[in-house]
Amino acid sequence: MRELHAGRYLRLVSRNGWEFVERPGIRGIVLVVAVTPAGELLLVEQRREAVDAVVLELPAGLAGDDESPADEPLEEAARRELVEETGWAARSMERIAEGPPSAGVTSEIVTLFRARGLERVGPGGGVEGEEITVREVPLAEAEGFLERRAREGVLVDPKVWAGLLFARRP
Repeated sequence: MRELHAGRYLRLVSRNGWEFVERPGIRGIVLVVAVTPAGELLLVEQRREAVDAVVLELPAGLAGDDESPADEPLEEAARRELVEETGWAARSMERIAEGPPSAGVTSEIVTLFRARGLERVGPGGGVEGEEITVREVPLAEAEGFLERRAREGVLVDPKVWAGLLFARRP
């Protein structure tokens, strides 16, 4: 593997004639499907510079980033990110799926967790420097909410739709 460029958080590398991005020092990416006791799916909205738009997403984050130990287990990262971004803590986390979010562009692997037994413990909104808006969306109204936000110009991460399927499972 040959490094083509290294930035503060990303590296562009080449292997077997294919160029892709890596995140040095990151153990993985976690994504959390969480439904409040009132039956609301927790989503977050934030501006994403790479797409120059506001994006509606599931709570997510990096294991082994600046806010966590380098050897942070994925489940602990999922718990931490859920609290940081939404202000809700989970009694349990169930690992439900994993895979590449964009296999042609990055070496990242996303692990999807289902949070259960939620309790509000804080305001959410992310860590310093993040401007995250928490959305608590009734499951029965989720499709309409997502479609309305898309019409308003918000980009909806396709993983939200997958998360909605898992959120409706018992």
